[in-house]
Amino acid sequence: MNERRDRKMRERGLIGATLSLLLLTGGDLSSAQNQPSPKPITFAGIRFSGSLRVRPEVWDWFDTTAAEPNYTYFASLLRLSFSQERPGWDWQAEFAQPLLLGLPENSIAPAPQGQLGLGANYFAANRDSAAANFFAKQGFVRLKGIFGDKANSLRFGRFEFVDGAEVAPKDTTLAVLKRDRIAHRLLGNFGFSHVGRSFDGIQYVRGTPGMNLTLLAARATQGVFQVNGWGELDTDVLYGALTRSVGKKSPGEWRVFALSYHDGRPVLKTDNRPVAARTADHNNLRITSLGANYLQTLSTGRGTADLLLWGTWQFGNWGVLDQRAGAVAIEAGFQPAWKLKPWFRTGYFYSTGDNNPNDGQHGTFFQVLPTPRIYARFPFYNLMNNQDAFAELVLRPHPKWTIRSDAHFLRLSNRNDLWYTGGGAFQPSTFGFVGRPSNGSQSLANVYDVSADYQVNPHLALTGYYAGATGRAVIQKIYPNGGTGQFGYAEVNWKF
Repeated sequence: MNERRDRKMRERGLIGATLSLLLLTGGDLSSAQNQPSPKPITFAGIRFSGSLRVRPEVWDWFDTTAAEPNYTYFASLLRLSFSQERPGWDWQAEFAQPLLLGLPENSIAPAPQGQLGLGANYFAANRDSAAANFFAKQGFVRLKGIFGDKANSLRFGRFEFVDGAEVAPKDTTLAVLKRDRIAHRLLGNFGFSHVGRSFDGIQYVRGTPGMNLTLLAARATQGVFQVNGWGELDTDVLYGALTRSVGKKSPGEWRVFALSYHDGRPVLKTDNRPVAARTADHNNLRITSLGANYLQTLSTGRGTADLLLWGTWQFGNWGVLDQRAGAVAIEAGFQPAWKLKPWFRTGYFYSTGDNNPNDGQHGTFFQVLPTPRIYARFPFYNLMNNQDAFAELVLRPHPKWTIRSDAHFLRLSNRNDLWYTGGGAFQPSTFGFVGRPSNGSQSLANVYDVSADYQVNPHLALTGYYAGATGRAVIQKIYPNGGTGQFGYAEVNWKF
């Protein structure tokens, strides 16, 4: 035991020292992904572009003697795109080649401790310590000006889709808020993973000045943790959203949306019922989410304030149970006119949990097919049965630099429900969400993190991230050997 403790202390010291060095030249993924793209290569009217992302990840999961919680692995994702624009239509064909090396072979403990971090998720999904594949990430045709109206377009085929990102506001504050705090909550491309998610379907858009209507009917593809992204899943989504910009001196925006989700896969559902009850439930998931969000900025003589509201209500069928759940978020921020261009933000998120596993009703908010890492930068939790009070500081000392630090205080909404992780369906035989018992507690963890972002030029971005989590009662009861965890990575993004 002393040898294991000493090794863990050395590994933690190495993690801290390594990531401190990386942060001198690193940054946050979300910032790097949204920097201007370089000019594409064009030949015979066809544009060629691509990207290569390289990222080693370091995990120090909550401690256990049943498996190995400390490991490092390497991953890369190459994307190659061909596209062409015509007056009445355009098309794109994109291919992806994920590569995973050094995945941990002994980081899956017996339940309830389970898979110890994302490295264990990749190993379980691919059943090997090294995995690679090559598949069609996107392949679609878009018809423009249909029905004789330039505002209309129709896209069909395979493409990426993110809810809440239908319109990119001209106002910088609104654009960042939508990207980082609205988009991906229910539908996302899971872009942080080394495979990602696409959708096979059809999308209609009517975009006029100040207003956008988007309609989507699609099926999710395989991928995320599984490197084989060719096939699609028996999961259907119908989505519609109306977005309207408001105000000129103080820009704002509202959106109303509806999302219907069907999961017909014969897999064991993750919820707080006994295993026997879940095993006997062969009915499909049919869940509808109705929601809205509102963004508003206000310029003052001392800086710019912002307000964010988001909420959704869910109903339908969770197998044989009736789905009745919901979630809300309220956030505010202020950017004083100081030299470092700081942005102070705070907020609170609440989603419902299930109080009684035997009452015929499922009360856990269901996150559908999100990109969970956007809202859980240390991804050991998601937005299901979750309370998240947070504070955030962003510093922008130079146009090429962004430094961000968050503090999150996490609790389970209902002590009779589970601690959930995961981001939805990604392979036919896996439900996509994992639940660990609360053991009658609600306090989950306190998380503190820091990231930086350095955009070298339009082609190259360096990234990095470090987080530490102090587990509270829920985590301590599951991992009595040690309730603290760390996670970090360094990343290079090259666009060509």
